[in-house]
Amino acid sequence: MREGLIPAVLGTVVSTSGALLLGSKYKLAATGILGFGLAHVVLGTIDLIEHR
Repeated sequence: MREGLIPAVLGTVVSTSGALLLGSKYKLAATGILGFGLAHVVLGTIDLIEHR
């Protein structure tokens, strides 16, 4: 399995759940979850590109 694939996929799942929570009353927590997921997507993508 390619290095960086797991963080990228996990980040996508977490970002999606954060985006879905943005409509709830926990907007601040949803923003944090969304940012955390997007950071994982970026770092996983960097690993995928770096370790070709």
